[in-house]
Amino acid sequence: MKNILALVVVGLAIAGCTPTQQGATIGAASGAAIGGIATGTTQGALVGAAIGGVAGALVGRVAENSDDCYYRDRYGRRYTARCPDGY
Repeated sequence: MKNILALVVVGLAIAGCTPTQQGATIGAASGAAIGGIATGTTQGALVGAAIGGVAGALVGRVAENSDDCYYRDRYGRRYTARCPDGY
């Protein structure tokens, strides 16, 4: 029961974060768990947390700009702009 309560509290705390912060938090936690299990050492868990945190932040950063669309002008140059309403 205590584990479930702890997960609920952590989930509510993360809910108020930006997608970048959420991605970094989830990535770091996942990386620490995987690194700790794979190596069986604290150092492995720390390295996994660092790698997972950076990767999660990058994924979250991309998700933050999800309302942008990619376009090409008549010269073939690619640019981004806000998507039209309802798109």
